[in-house]
Amino acid sequence: MTSATPPDPAAPPAWKRALVWLERLVTVALLVFVAIRLGPQLGALVGFSPSSTPAPSFSLVTLDGDTIRSADLKGKVLVVNFWATWCIPCRVEMPSMQKLHERHAGDDLVVLGVSVDVGGVGPVRTFLRERHVTYPVGRVTEPLRRAFGGIAGIPTTFVIDRRGIVRHRVVGYFAPPALEASVSRLLADTTAAGSVAVVRRPTPSGGRASGP
Repeated sequence: MTSATPPDPAAPPAWKRALVWLERLVTVALLVFVAIRLGPQLGALVGFSPSSTPAPSFSLVTLDGDTIRSADLKGKVLVVNFWATWCIPCRVEMPSMQKLHERHAGDDLVVLGVSVDVGGVGPVRTFLRERHVTYPVGRVTEPLRRAFGGIAGIPTTFVIDRRGIVRHRVVGYFAPPALEASVSRLLADTTAAGSVAVVRRPTPSGGRASGP
């Protein structure tokens, strides 16, 4: 008959071993969170876009009553920013959007703000006026929200190249260096001016695909 092996007095107690594993899991979770949050920012900074998709067709009615249609913006670089007056990261981010708009006023850049505020338009107008925002701003509609795949969090910013391809999608505060780098890079690509992506519709078997 064998006797049980006595416990190693140098071994840490079970609760300490469990704590070590918990710390490891928390570390992994934090790394995943940072990768999700910072990955798009780093991609915008260095020009890496893991997935590029055609931008949707959309229209936006600005607070001034003008209608901006994506079809009229072919060959331009677009920055579409979904935001709200009550969103703290949006408030912090907005000056960099305005500076971007002013810095590239003579270039083929269009900055569009899309407010997701509910209620009257008055508070939105006041908010923009107090912050001297001059780029076009409109209010979100359900068709516009759906066109961009649903907006799960704000701010959410889409950077679209001259061909009509979404190059970067950043959820959360868009760091100014990454924003400027992504826009400047796309503006420098003048070979794409005037060309747009065409999403071809599926046709019945035997037919030929045609543009929209």
